[in-house]
Amino acid sequence: MTAKGDGLTASRLATLVLIVGAAAILAALAFEHIGGYKPCPLCLRERIAYYAGVPVTLVALVMMQAGRRGFAGVLLALAAVGFLVNAGLGVYHSGVEWKWWAGPTACSGAGGLTLESGSVLEDLSQTKVIRCDEAPFRFAYLSFAGWSAVISLGLAVTALAAALRSR
Repeated sequence: MTAKGDGLTASRLATLVLIVGAAAILAALAFEHIGGYKPCPLCLRERIAYYAGVPVTLVALVMMQAGRRGFAGVLLALAAVGFLVNAGLGVYHSGVEWKWWAGPTACSGAGGLTLESGSVLEDLSQTKVIRCDEAPFRFAYLSFAGWSAVISLGLAVTALAAALRSR
């Protein structure tokens, strides 16, 4: 399989991974900081693949430009694995939201509650628990976790295609 004629070169595919991955994590951060949707512990774990995969893909693109296509392919394969694992985590998180299976206990309690005012009842009334088993928002039937799974799977496939074409 060659990239000639179809326009899907390794660098174009890697650029697509870079752009979509960066857009996805920026959207998550915007929903949090602008939209007020606070992430649960599983949401924060799902971000790790983007925090790692986007810079790794950028380095792979630089390596391609420098003629180190083999090393770039290894980096893209690593990014693909990270996004694939993240897709699985997104499916798991979505299943927790749909009550198909139990989630981690860390997502069902307040965690490290501290007494800032000196009154337990006052602190409890001001503490907002961010639960992993409740989807705060859905679009087209999918929650943030569901969309993360779909996007991560697409990024994994695209990064793997870029890795294979970089050889």
